[in-house]
Amino acid sequence: MALFFDHHWYDARLAERGLDRATLAAAAGLSAADLDLVFKDQREIGPAELAVFAEMTGVSRDEAAHRAGVGAHAAPVDPAAERTARLEARVAALEAQVAGLAAAEAARSRSS
Repeated sequence: MALFFDHHWYDARLAERGLDRATLAAAAGLSAADLDLVFKDQREIGPAELAVFAEMTGVSRDEAAHRAGVGAHAAPVDPAAERTARLEARVAALEAQVAGLAAAEAARSRSS
């Protein structure tokens, strides 16, 4: 079991999915400063946040908890909160994709 927040793993998983810390923070309802504290292992994550972290990285809640340095048993979540967190994470991921597509289109328009 990890004893600390594995920020390298989280950054790599987010990058593989075309996401970043800002998207993760938004999906989890955290400020950038709060997410930085989580990544520095100076703030614990709650059950709903853990569910979002799992959804955004595409892993199980147990794997997300392990990589966050907490046991899954330490962060129980009720089914409704977990479902809401998963839906919010999906919306945030879609918003990030749309923003990326809009930025790419804007760049193409400027170069034309």
